[in-house]
This record gives sequence, structure tokens and C-alpha cells, in this order.
Amino acid sequence: MSSRILAVGTASLREIANPVDDVRDPVVLEEARALTEALRVFREEHGFGRAIAAPQIGIGKRMIGLALPGWPEVIVNPEIVWRSEERMTLWDDCMCFPEMLVMVERHVSVSIQYTAFDGCVHVKNSLPRDLSELIQHEIDHLDGKLSFDRAIGANPYVHRSVFEADIVTFARLVDYFPHTL
Repeated sequence: MSSRILAVGTASLREIANPVDDVRDPVVLEEARALTEALRVFREEHGFGRAIAAPQIGIGKRMIGLALPGWPEVIVNPEIVWRSEERMTLWDDCMCFPEMLVMVERHVSVSIQYTAFDGCVHVKNSLPRDLSELIQHEIDHLDGKLSFDRAIGANPYVHRSVFEADIVTFARLVDYFPHTL
């Protein structure tokens, strides 16, 4: 099993991931370990990355690896159960194309339900902006969607080097800007 992140253009990134039926299945547990490892390796190499969806490493299951305090390392079968009416624009980045950012629109807040490896269903209500945009991005991966599918605006794509060279200008173009200024 590889922990290599698939590049944008890989056909399997467009497939809808299958639900996980048994969180105790040894294959599922091994895939969860691979997901955690892929996130760790990516963070070491690129210096960013808070989450990774299983399809990003070729695992067609509804699992998301997380590097978030207070959250499990992997959540299973996540689904959005509520969306705020209010929306925001932001610059989205992705492990499948780490050299690019895409302007997208997302809900300001979402609530999610997921299963943890203890077998229990958990709910996180009214997530803050940073977690809401992240969870929406990762669930998009589980549904075979990429940031490019959600691109908005006249010039929605920017190379990371250009973005970082003029970060203040790019911050003015969106409603929400979590990047370091």
C-alpha cells in the first residue's frame, strides 16, 4: 500500500468513495494507518496539510485522516448534516496539486456526523470557518470532486509562488483568508 499522494488528473480521484461497513476490519485498519502516514509524510515535505481523504492515496473508501487537536486521527463515513446559509470565498489548496491555489466558495459553517474507530457515531455541530472549509474540501474528495470543480471568479487559479510573493493582494480578493500574513 502506497502513501504517495495522487496527482490531479488521476482518474480515480473522480470516483465516489464507498462507505466503510466495518471499522474493525483489518484491511480498513491498515488503510487508516496508511492514510495517517501519508498525511505525516506530506506535512514533513511541504509544511502544510491538516487533512487527507483516502481517495488521495488511491483508497476508495470514505475515510479522512486528520492532524487536528481534539479530533481522531481518522474519521469514517463523514457526512455533512447541516450547512449555514452564509457562504465565503477563500483560496483553497490541495495535496493533489500543492503548487496551486484555487478560489472557491464554501459554506461558512457546517455540522458533520462521522464514525470513529471506537465504532461510535459522533457529531460536531456548527464548526468554525477553518474546520468547515477543511471538512467540505475533504468530503468533496470522497465525492470525486476537486477544488477546480468549485472554482469561481475571473482568475480563480494561482501558482503558490505567485501567491506567496503578493499574499496581501490575494487576501483582499476573498472573504476568508486563514493564510499567514
